[in-house]
Amino acid sequence: MMILDCTLRDGGYYNSWDFDPNIVNSYLASMSQAKVDFVELGLRSFPKNGFLGSFAYTTELFLESLELPDGPVYGVMVDAKTILSAEIPVIEAIDKLFINKVDSKIGLVRVAAHFNEVEASGEIVKALKEKGYIVGFNLMQAGGKPCDVIAEKAELAVSWGCLDVLYFADSLGNMDSDEVFRIITALRRHWDGELGIHTHNNMGKALDNTIAAYNKGVTWLDATITGMGRGAGNAQTENLLAVLNKTNAPYAPKPVYDLVVRHFSLMQKEYGWGSNLLYFLGAQNDVHPTYVQNLLSDERYGPDEIVGAIDYLSSANASSYDGKILEQALQLSAISNEVGGSDTLLNAFSGREVLIVGSGNSVNRYNSGISDYIRDRKPVVLVINLNGDIDEDLVDYIVISHNSKFLADKEKYQNSDKPIILPRQRFSPEDMEVLNPYSEIIDYGLQVESGIFDYSETHCVIPLELTAGYALSIALIGGAKTISLVGFDGYDKGDKRQQEMIDLMMAVHDKHSDDIILSLTPTTYPMSEGSIYAPSI
Repeated sequence: MMILDCTLRDGGYYNSWDFDPNIVNSYLASMSQAKVDFVELGLRSFPKNGFLGSFAYTTELFLESLELPDGPVYGVMVDAKTILSAEIPVIEAIDKLFINKVDSKIGLVRVAAHFNEVEASGEIVKALKEKGYIVGFNLMQAGGKPCDVIAEKAELAVSWGCLDVLYFADSLGNMDSDEVFRIITALRRHWDGELGIHTHNNMGKALDNTIAAYNKGVTWLDATITGMGRGAGNAQTENLLAVLNKTNAPYAPKPVYDLVVRHFSLMQKEYGWGSNLLYFLGAQNDVHPTYVQNLLSDERYGPDEIVGAIDYLSSANASSYDGKILEQALQLSAISNEVGGSDTLLNAFSGREVLIVGSGNSVNRYNSGISDYIRDRKPVVLVINLNGDIDEDLVDYIVISHNSKFLADKEKYQNSDKPIILPRQRFSPEDMEVLNPYSEIIDYGLQVESGIFDYSETHCVIPLELTAGYALSIALIGGAKTISLVGFDGYDKGDKRQQEMIDLMMAVHDKHSDDIILSLTPTTYPMSEGSIYAPSI
């Protein structure tokens, strides 16, 4: 028997793979103490749109920041689609995402594939095996497939000659024990190696199906803490361990019980995973659980919209998630001196990435990831005002535009010798005396004029008194190839600063419709998003 806990991977569908580090440390310690065999830390993938946390990419750089207790074998999952849809050869894609196992903290890689991707997946499996990993292969949405088709995919897996474990997944959460037995029997026509099962709890049968599979000879059993996972979630690790504790299984469940009570029960109340009527009905009608999850998590949708959407999806062949189908379902269901400045900054950053560090709480939360990103990518780093969250050795310039924040932090400026960009016409001689005499001062002019965002060689015009707008102008006149933002979190709804920043970003977008600006930490502003944890490609 092998228990594989995939909480950080499957659970990430609820929090964008952005787990609190303290919870992660407690989780990893509990897995080790409970003697769980395998821990799947997350996904491995190429960069995606929008902010995703560290466990959506689980890069080798990020792994170095984790203290992984002895005991479990650690792993990641990669979607076959990630590799097959890359515009490069399979081997090259694998080499970009994976180093050799001997140099990595992970020992297991699982490849998840839909049935129509199996034929093309052999090269992926072989390449990973050559790198030294234990390799698993997950057949997604196995429920309802004809026995001959299932057996054919198993025969292909045999032909690869290197697969360690073949999984089947109840992706839609609508299997019962008879279906589990049918699939196992079909797989066993050709595959006599290790079998694994990954269940979902849409109909409340995830644990029962897992135990039934084990009794039928399946030895790799997936589970997650409190069942945290896409849609209705998975078999619960704590419940599986409680059942096995009545046997001679070599596991110690109490550390996991403590983890559930201290951390995951509270998270479950916050995010709301777990089976309910809508997940049950969706499973009955082959509706992908992500549809239900998205409907339930969006406050814009009331009971009428949700019920109407589920009814539409039930007749719309919605076994695979497609955002356009969901949209269709919802539609059918109802100092003011004269401006000066120098041209010092003109094309100063030509062809380079400029990273602007704001003052949002995310700078502190993702401090380690941001620092790793700077060391790895080596962007030009502009810090808005001087906050203490980022190591000053990683900062290239401090940007200030004469506001109360500057006056409050004057001691920091006295002790910093970093170059400072400011509009000198907005600072008095007394203000300038506050600055460290060894700091280089770069004068770039600033004018505030409602409704206008523009910039020239010597100065900029911004629509609102916001240092963020000044910093963006600096990056643009500097000739930045791309502009990345961290710490641009946003304000609470109703806070006038939120609307001010939205107005600013819209003005910037009107000036630069090519969209070179990307937020790498979570933001509520209207801009494209990426992630500091995405690998460098």
